[in-house]
Amino acid sequence: MAEQQKIERHTISVLVDNEPGILARVVGLFSGRGYNIESLTVAEVDAQRHLSRITIVTSGTVMIIEQIKAQLRRLVPVHRVSDLTAEGPSLERELALIKVRGTGEKRVESLRIADIFRARVVDSTIESFVFEMTGSTDKLNAFINLMQPLGLVDVSRTGVAAIARGPEAL
Repeated sequence: MAEQQKIERHTISVLVDNEPGILARVVGLFSGRGYNIESLTVAEVDAQRHLSRITIVTSGTVMIIEQIKAQLRRLVPVHRVSDLTAEGPSLERELALIKVRGTGEKRVESLRIADIFRARVVDSTIESFVFEMTGSTDKLNAFINLMQPLGLVDVSRTGVAAIARGPEAL
């Protein structure tokens, strides 16, 4: 019974027709039932067939995750729902732009940490840097937390992009 109550983080990929209103219906499904969306990305993936991929990161018990997937499958025009967390190996990446203000030692330290994390400087002024970084959500969070005491000013994140490993398509 305790396993049933454990909160799990899942990445769900949904293949839909690229048409007005579909994103609102997917988000409405989550908000109407009180489910949280931790990350949401949407992009057209097949222009000829007018298909888009919605990638949703959410958390819940096993029962709630199963309910979310079942309710997504019932939405029209959903073609496929894939739980990348449960169905086997997958890759997840996120892009972030991180602005850090600082001079002197704090500036040097932010550059040193950025080098360790393989963050690129994409903008530089006398008083600030903007770093570009890709990686797992945990890696980005760790970098952002380290930048906090060094003068973190702003963060912009894309949300998770995910894909299953291996030769099969969604």
